[in-house]
Amino acid sequence: MAYWIIKTEPSTYSFEQLCKDKKTSWDGVRNFQARNNLSSMSKGDVCFVYHSVGPKEIVGTAEVTRTAYPDLTATEGKWVAVEVKADEKLAHPVTLAQIKAHPQLVNMLLVRQGRLSVCPLTDEQAKIILQMSKQGPRHAK
Repeated sequence: MAYWIIKTEPSTYSFEQLCKDKKTSWDGVRNFQARNNLSSMSKGDVCFVYHSVGPKEIVGTAEVTRTAYPDLTATEGKWVAVEVKADEKLAHPVTLAQIKAHPQLVNMLLVRQGRLSVCPLTDEQAKIILQMSKQGPRHAK
């Protein structure tokens, strides 16, 4: 199992909407590196859903239920989508500020390549994010 961050603008498609829909096609990604990351996902991988506008924060998790397939929203090029199902809302959102303040997370691609919409996490990074969510905002700077 691998871990990923998938970004979304909550006004376009929020984690709350994913929970209502139960599952969705994660499509519309138009960055080559992010496309390659989508292509690398396996069924059962865990995605951390990050709201990239408003409070920039990881708000919940989702599971990959279908691996890469042609993105039907693409009019040209070889773009892919994956299917994800809602898993759970985090106990407390983990903000970008908290992530940047954590010494073991400052090198995450979310921080280093802020515009990358799909990026991998290490097992350790995923574990730390889950711990931070359980502890709440007391670790924010």
